[in-house]
Amino acid sequence: MRLHILGICGTFMGGVAALARELGLPVEGSDANVYPPMSDQLQALGITLMQGYTAEHLQGREKPDLIVVGNAMTRGNPAIEYMLDQQLRYVSGPQWLGETLLAGREVLAVAGTHGKTTTTSLLAHLLESAGLAPGFLVGGVPGNFGISARLGGGKPFVIEADEYDSAFFDKRSKFVHYRPRIAILNNLEYDHADIFPDVAAIQRQFHHLVRTVPGNGRLIVNAHDERLVEVLAMGCWTPVESFGIGQGDWQAELIEADGSAFAVRRRGELIGEVRWPLLGNHSVMNALAALAAATAAGADPRALLPAFATFESVKRRMEVVGEVAGVRVYDDFAHHPTAIATTLAGLRAKVGQARILVALEPRSNSMRLGAHADGLAPSLAAADSVVFLHRPELPWDAKRVTDALQGRGTAVPTVDALVSALRTQARAGDHVVFMSNGGFENAPRRFVEALRG
Repeated sequence: MRLHILGICGTFMGGVAALARELGLPVEGSDANVYPPMSDQLQALGITLMQGYTAEHLQGREKPDLIVVGNAMTRGNPAIEYMLDQQLRYVSGPQWLGETLLAGREVLAVAGTHGKTTTTSLLAHLLESAGLAPGFLVGGVPGNFGISARLGGGKPFVIEADEYDSAFFDKRSKFVHYRPRIAILNNLEYDHADIFPDVAAIQRQFHHLVRTVPGNGRLIVNAHDERLVEVLAMGCWTPVESFGIGQGDWQAELIEADGSAFAVRRRGELIGEVRWPLLGNHSVMNALAALAAATAAGADPRALLPAFATFESVKRRMEVVGEVAGVRVYDDFAHHPTAIATTLAGLRAKVGQARILVALEPRSNSMRLGAHADGLAPSLAAADSVVFLHRPELPWDAKRVTDALQGRGTAVPTVDALVSALRTQARAGDHVVFMSNGGFENAPRRFVEALRG
């Protein structure tokens, strides 16, 4: 069964390719942009990569038996048009994963607007520490594993369960294909403005996920989130455990205000304390969700607590990329005002009165469409200064954000101008956070080099 993967260099599809190769299947793929580090990882696995989307990639003596289609593919794409005209066999990435690899595994799915990648990575780490040898597929590179996907030798498989659509021919959310026994519902807010008209449409997709979790499984649900309460009110057939800070079945009590230490109780009983390198209330919530899910999978929660101290977060989640002349520089994968606000609040709790400078690129589809424009300035309340990358193609005016920041914000048209503006502002003791869910033209590391220069 030779597979050709369209969109192979995306994080999710690259993980699918790695898992297929680990199963022993011949795998090749194409993408509009074949470049490191994903291209290096895939080629090291013996996967042939092709630049661009052309009919020729699907022809020849060793044409593929099955085409796995990434959700970035659209009608009009030459490879897609050839595939349809020739009636070649094709399937979405999530469907292939669900039918080929997840069937027969104990699937633990992590869903939510925020925190999916970190929580998935942490859950895999906890299960690994318990000796359960999980497989996993994460939308990033977990620090404890150094790879985004593996089959694993045990029964559990941990997967980041995205609500984005599956493919151009399947507009259901990816996570409906995964059939988890244990599902985390971390939070639910409006996002993905390019495919969802309102939050109710997202809630319907989350309820589709709830419908697939069996009665002998478990739902792990954020106790603070009213939108998730509404989802469960649509119908729930699975035992629910809730989690929260001072609320729910699993509760955290902060020992340190920055979230780096907290006590855990389950239904009032003290489990123990967590001390770890992550910051912020959102990280504490992710920790509770992962601990509850690992316990539902059969692990001893008390025995898991020491593993938190050795958790290495996913790259680009408040990743420190350098410190020069007393200026500390972070790279953060920011895509939504709530994530921005909670991340900066955690950093503020840690650094006290030190200055926080933020470089922000509105990169996600929702950000570019302006769906979150009014929420951006309030989300940046903890920042002392904000430099906003307003590329010429952005279809809305950045003054909506910079004016609301009341003198704390400026907009620039290029990454070069952004780096220059930050270089002028930064001084010893500052914390500079680059926030984007895209490549940001390598801006954090360019800024570090500018400081050194």
